[in-house]
Amino acid sequence: MMIDQMKDGYPVAQLCRVLDCPRSSYYARRQFHELPLVVVEAMEAILMRWPFYGYRRILAQLKRQGIQVGERMVRAVLKWLGGSRRVGKVRVQTTDSHHTHPRYPNRIRGLDITVPDQVWVGDITYIRLGRRFIYLAVILDACTRAVRGWALSRSLEQSLTLEALNRALARATPFIFHSDQGVQYASCAHTSLLLEAEVKISMSDKASPTQNGIVERFMRTLKEEHVDYADYRDFDDAFHQLKHWLEVEYMTERVHSSLNYQTPAEFEAAALAGLNPLLSTG
Repeated sequence: MMIDQMKDGYPVAQLCRVLDCPRSSYYARRQFHELPLVVVEAMEAILMRWPFYGYRRILAQLKRQGIQVGERMVRAVLKWLGGSRRVGKVRVQTTDSHHTHPRYPNRIRGLDITVPDQVWVGDITYIRLGRRFIYLAVILDACTRAVRGWALSRSLEQSLTLEALNRALARATPFIFHSDQGVQYASCAHTSLLLEAEVKISMSDKASPTQNGIVERFMRTLKEEHVDYADYRDFDDAFHQLKHWLEVEYMTERVHSSLNYQTPAEFEAAALAGLNPLLSTG
């Protein structure tokens, strides 16, 4: 931080004033970065499981886990996390494959994907919103990388993927729908919707995220190019900002290297018109 680099030659108060940085924010940031990483990660794990815990319960839970820490430190971390979307080494599990629903084979392994709506791919990711997490389900066209449908929710309920799928099916119908084996995708409600539309269902093998690589890479791009720089005030604000990025910036403004540096909208329009040399079968 610039203030840390210059504080030996100038008073901190003067540097904060010139750089328009409140002293309280500077000291809070310093205190956060000086905290033991194990405390921060342990608190994130607690909040992931019990997002409504206050500092007293968090303090008690930390002590139950053998982590001795004071009330002041817990309050400081809570304050910082309230305005941050960093998620240490904590992994929020969005895929629960421990269920009794039928599994489907991987139908896209080795498949030559050459036309729009031949294969759709779906996945779920998490986004920190203050001390809580919200969840985004996205469906992409595997050929054009176009967003076919998406939904945002405060929870991982089955309705999340159903909403995304209904939005996508209102526009088109794929030949194959591919996802992981998570309960949201394997549920009767989700598979019935696909089967009624005469869509073949495909699933990655268990614990094989690379078999859904197209949408996995998309989620990474979303985080790196939008979420990491966004400042969501609340759920509604997150919804509107994500909507703009997904439907406007990503679809019509961001060029894609695998699409010959066209946007998904441009690539798809050319494909449907039979003008895209990348999809030539000659």
